[in-house]
Amino acid sequence: MNITNNTILITGGGSGIGLEIAKALSPANKIIIVGRNKEKLDAAAKDLENVFTIQADITNESDVNKLYEEVKTSFGGINILINNAGNAYVYNLATDGDIYSKAVAEFTTNYFAPLRLTDKFLPLLKEQNEAAIVNVSSIVGFVPGSHLPTYSDSKAALHSHTRLLRYELAKETNIKVFELMPPLVATDFSAEIGGLENGIPASDVANDLMKALQQDIYEIRVGNTGLLYDNFFAATEGAFATFNN
Repeated sequence: MNITNNTILITGGGSGIGLEIAKALSPANKIIIVGRNKEKLDAAAKDLENVFTIQADITNESDVNKLYEEVKTSFGGINILINNAGNAYVYNLATDGDIYSKAVAEFTTNYFAPLRLTDKFLPLLKEQNEAAIVNVSSIVGFVPGSHLPTYSDSKAALHSHTRLLRYELAKETNIKVFELMPPLVATDFSAEIGGLENGIPASDVANDLMKALQQDIYEIRVGNTGLLYDNFFAATEGAFATFNN
């Protein structure tokens, strides 16, 4: 697809992967970065061209409704939605408590928020000549990490949903559905699990997304995610096609 002259909304765009995606796309597109912290958003956008900020909590229905109205009124809509915001708890299922509350918080941000945003913005996306949804999942959507148990669950759910969304929208609309699947990335988000020391640069993830958008590669398995998939999961493509034929 064309990666110029788009209006793109990125959740969690004030830092990490979301900010690097905004940097990569901003020179040739109009970018709206969304997050809860206004100061972080403003600092992120300060030195970037064509980047605008909207403060919103994507887990809050009222905020999502206001976000939709502001995007529609101020920008005339969007044609690319990037669901990037995430929430994770590092803990052990056997020794740490409060599993339910952690899981609810993670699923609210990582799974239900992308579904709500997609549902809300789908009518606007359908109006565009070319449109896309990008869901950011994770390598742990394929193989769960014992230190990120319910975060892994939420990303596996998002992966499953994204495949079905792509399948259905391809039949009914011109909306393309991409899934960005990073491995461990060097961001503050992953600092607790050694991401700053052992993760790949967030800019590498953004660059892989840019290439995939241009080439219509719908599942973007960055770095070790690609190696893991090729060695253990490639056969699932045929299983999906057979099951949904």
